[in-house]
Amino acid sequence: MSAAPAVSNLAVIKDPQSLPQALQGAVVAIGNFDGVHRGHSVVIRAAEALATRLNKPCAVLTFEPHPADFFAGKPVIFRLTPEREKAVLLARLGLETMFVLSFDKALAGLTAEDFVSQVLVDRLKISAAVVGYDFHFGKGREGSPAFLKEAGARHGFAVKIVEKVLADAGGSPEAIHSADTRRALEEGDVVGARALLGHDYFVTGEVVHGQKLGRELGFPTANLILDPACRLRYGIYAVRMMVDGVMQKGVASWGRRPTVDNGPPWLEIHLLDFKGDLYGKEVEVRFVSWLRPEEKFDGLDALVAQIEKDVAEARAILA
Repeated sequence: MSAAPAVSNLAVIKDPQSLPQALQGAVVAIGNFDGVHRGHSVVIRAAEALATRLNKPCAVLTFEPHPADFFAGKPVIFRLTPEREKAVLLARLGLETMFVLSFDKALAGLTAEDFVSQVLVDRLKISAAVVGYDFHFGKGREGSPAFLKEAGARHGFAVKIVEKVLADAGGSPEAIHSADTRRALEEGDVVGARALLGHDYFVTGEVVHGQKLGRELGFPTANLILDPACRLRYGIYAVRMMVDGVMQKGVASWGRRPTVDNGPPWLEIHLLDFKGDLYGKEVEVRFVSWLRPEEKFDGLDALVAQIEKDVAEARAILA
């Protein structure tokens, strides 16, 4: 068992083989939880409620890398929340513990029954499992919610199945899925993504040195390198950025800078009314609104004129 640095008050425990007494008998919400969207939140809240009734600790059990990436042998899925971002959101929900299992050949090869007996019972010693209505597990996804419920009865732990959460308050028959959020973000629809997630889509990272062209143009930027699998639509966004615990307003360009060099993608954030050194700082960037597509301008003067318009629009939106 290894413990990653805590995010806020959340302990991240990787590949637990045995647990301290205080964490044994936990109620665990199980899933990939990519995005920690509104549907996931309902599963997690159900686990917390059950843990309270049973007077047991509550934890989330999740997997890294994403199973789709493991089976492909490379990153193929647009991760809404890589491990750290997932931990940030779970901490904001008030969770104290996240178990992370390495999704590798050994885990992928476990039958559903072996996953229950070896992982849930022997290693984690759970008192209850809470999963969504469409949760499947075990080799070939043979384990269904119904199988888990039957296995729980045999092994002595409770199982709660959470029904689907609808995609909108109007009673849409469509359930919320991470894939819907990915599609919205691939179109630049960060407002639609927010409605599905229940929170702003965000990224985290360390501010790195760029070409410093923004400073020369009068619009200095904080630069982040995002996950190569990020498929957020290239373009200009109104954003908020958390810096040293303070939320700042800004306008961000995500893309390849076609007017300048058409190079590898960067996220460049110009903060409104901010002065200070950001290099090396860990920041969180929340995407609030889409402004326009990335485009190539006829020279830097035209680019600066458009940036001025982007700043004004972002300022109005964020006001």
